[in-house]
Amino acid sequence: MAQSLDDISRQLKKRHRRSARMKWLSMAALAAAGAFLVFFLVDMLVKGLPAFQQAYLHVEVDYSERASELPLAAVKADVRELVSRGYLRLIPNRMQKTPDLLGTQRMEWVLADDAVDQYLKGRKTGLKDKQITVVDRMAEAGNAELRFNTGFFTNGDSKLPEMAGLASAAIGSVLVLIVTMAFAFPVGVLTAVYLEEFASDNRFTRFLEININNLAAIPSILYGLLGLAIFINFFGAPRSSAVAGGLTLGLMTLPIIIITSQAALRAVPDSIRQGALAVGATRWQTVRDHVLPLSMPGMLTGSIIGMAQALGETAPLIIIGMIAYIPDAPTGFTDAATVLPAQIFTWAGMPESAYVERTAAGILVLLSVLISLNTLAVFLRKKFEHRW
Repeated sequence: MAQSLDDISRQLKKRHRRSARMKWLSMAALAAAGAFLVFFLVDMLVKGLPAFQQAYLHVEVDYSERASELPLAAVKADVRELVSRGYLRLIPNRMQKTPDLLGTQRMEWVLADDAVDQYLKGRKTGLKDKQITVVDRMAEAGNAELRFNTGFFTNGDSKLPEMAGLASAAIGSVLVLIVTMAFAFPVGVLTAVYLEEFASDNRFTRFLEININNLAAIPSILYGLLGLAIFINFFGAPRSSAVAGGLTLGLMTLPIIIITSQAALRAVPDSIRQGALAVGATRWQTVRDHVLPLSMPGMLTGSIIGMAQALGETAPLIIIGMIAYIPDAPTGFTDAATVLPAQIFTWAGMPESAYVERTAAGILVLLSVLISLNTLAVFLRKKFEHRW
């Protein structure tokens, strides 16, 4: 039965209303996601930026013989509890390294206790009224101020918030990523080359490709269990070391590199392969001299994205013990080490309020590195992209 023009018009209006509703719902979802992202970034900035400043006090330091045995005696009693205990513990070492300091008294800017640091930043602390009076008097006289916190980038982890830094975790992350890429990149690329260029299209290769895609989607903590069983328990790799962590993250990154490398190889036109074969090149020469150079930018882009994902992982590294307290930076691949996400996770569980801002600041540093890596991947893809 033929529809009237009015019926058709009503149906069109209804379809347009549905389309408009879907458009507004999509825009609302996008706005909600953007609002959440803005809220997250603002919250991290508000909490984390204060960590890039640290309180210092201008006090008289007495490098006496008594101070070499009792570091607390190096400063006067009225400011003794305001100075960082970590700084005072370093005084005997300084006197040993610089004997000329013995018997001298000098005014120095010294690291303040975390309670003083939080008070100067406008937060409630456990300072006593008498201590607050002393800090206020020193601040008015210019003897207490906030300075750029270089120790946050040069110190390792510490039980004292004012001395805790990211240096050990940053060096550990670099060592872990070196091992990860040294293992995952060549294995992943060679696997992709075999599957795309040499393997026959049969049930076995299809089974392999399906499982490689499945491995890219399983929870990362399972790779931690696999790394614990294989690399530590079976091969005897040192627990908490960059070798164990890098190989574990290499297993996790391997499917991503294989998949992206296969996509890069598929993007190379068959005419290039056929042209090389037509002039007498072998299959391997064709792949080595023509296909691989053209697909390498895409492979590098996928590897950088996989490396960024590995850098942000914590769960598999917790399983193999890389959540340990590491005050000193590792000097080799077999030394005990930790990574940035694990360090942030450790700080998040600390009770002191000063660790809250260090946790947020660590997240900001990690986000900056991840954004930089992804930006580098996009740049490389645009710069070396081939249009056929």
